[in-house]
Amino acid sequence: MVYTLVIHIKNSEPVIGEVDELPASNDTLIAINHPRRLDGKDLTHLSEDVMTVYWPIEQVNFLEVISSEEEEAIIGFVRE
Repeated sequence: MVYTLVIHIKNSEPVIGEVDELPASNDTLIAINHPRRLDGKDLTHLSEDVMTVYWPIEQVNFLEVISSEEEEAIIGFVRE
């Protein structure tokens, strides 16, 4: 199952992305697919063609697991 997460990284803006499974308590990295800002735009510190980013768990303050309705509310307001 694919989960959509909001990742709150230390000293950085939150990032939204998908993971195939939630991180376990013994994981040291988290793999985020399709990372983007909360408004749906690309992250400025990543190349345009990046599909997956690995962040060390020690840099993550906390994670929010988003349901599909909440995901639409967060990303749905962006103008095309």
